[in-house]
Amino acid sequence: MSAGTTTARISQRISAIAESATLAVDAKAKALKAAGRPVIGFGAGEPDFPTPDYIVQAAIEAAGQPKYHRYSPAGGLPELKKAIAEKTLRDSGYQVDPSQVLVTNGGKQAVYNTFATLVDPGDEVIIPTPFWTTYPEAIRLAGGVPVEVFAGPEQGYLVTVEQLEAAVTDRTKILLFVSPSNPTGAVYSPEQVAEIGKWAASKGLWVVTDEIYEHLTYDGVEFTSIATAAPELGDKVVILNGVAKTYAMTGWRVGWMIGPADVIKAATNLQSHATSNVSNIMQIAAAAALTGPLTAVDEMKVAFDRRRKAIVAGLNAIDGVECPTPTGAFYVYADVRGLLGKEFETSNGPVRPETSAELAALILDEVEVAVVPGEAFGPSGYVRLSYALGDDDLAEGVRRIQEFLGKAK
Repeated sequence: MSAGTTTARISQRISAIAESATLAVDAKAKALKAAGRPVIGFGAGEPDFPTPDYIVQAAIEAAGQPKYHRYSPAGGLPELKKAIAEKTLRDSGYQVDPSQVLVTNGGKQAVYNTFATLVDPGDEVIIPTPFWTTYPEAIRLAGGVPVEVFAGPEQGYLVTVEQLEAAVTDRTKILLFVSPSNPTGAVYSPEQVAEIGKWAASKGLWVVTDEIYEHLTYDGVEFTSIATAAPELGDKVVILNGVAKTYAMTGWRVGWMIGPADVIKAATNLQSHATSNVSNIMQIAAAAALTGPLTAVDEMKVAFDRRRKAIVAGLNAIDGVECPTPTGAFYVYADVRGLLGKEFETSNGPVRPETSAELAALILDEVEVAVVPGEAFGPSGYVRLSYALGDDDLAEGVRRIQEFLGKAK
């Protein structure tokens, strides 16, 4: 390097990554609570239930076994890969061999590994929008180009084949498909899933499908795996999943990707250099979860359903807020465009928020309630609230929001 030449301290690739907005909101809420402020956080998608006892016990027993104190295969313990394959057949009707499974450090690593393995610089990935905040960043890190296709509340946050068709170019390689959806809670019908899958197959596209909310549906709505609904896709499907949401195991960090053998082998090679194996203790806990009963999620769904109805009713009671009723996951995605530009009295005088980010900041500052603005998931004008928190906190948080937003002029 010649004298006088300067280089950036942080690489352009990493500097371009946006912070996880959902984790940032959650971290700020927790910091304020730790400082003694009565903050209520609707930010993180994290069940408020403890991990079921039988799963915890499996981890305790595994911790006492010296064989789990050592390195294990980078792609995952054989017993967990077998359990994932059997669970996928049970829940999705999709048959895979354990060799087609890669166990990852949470669902996020499965997302990263997948796009790093499939995407070359310049490849385009269609993302139905609103989207989970990590997807576009993982695509960009791989050198890909996220192509947003927005579906608003007037169409139930569900994209159509016509919209997807309009987004395709000769650089399109992948369609990302998520149902039930984070952040909207929208669920595609079996017919819609099949139609979109057949369309993707006709275009020769890969489909990456995130199924982590598969067990969280309501009102008789059923989950449909695009891998099963559209057999025309053949082996150009990668399924992402994990134990976090179904079994209240967000902190245990176990996810996985399922795909054709060559893709899984390549992704495993990547993981062997990035992190190697997932904690053996956590893998044994995940195996216990997948081979055990689904009673825990059934019990959680009763509470989630109750909270879902309460939060939708509470938000729709506010003038200027339109909140569709979600049929999956544990989020509501409220349309707050009717409040933007309105005047709010604050401790610092009147304020007119022009974006949902400004409105969310105002709600946190004025009534100490944390919500995630739509800018984290796509266009401005919306806020996401997770109802995976206690009933009392939910009721109090909604009451505060109603009181504050109800004063808009």
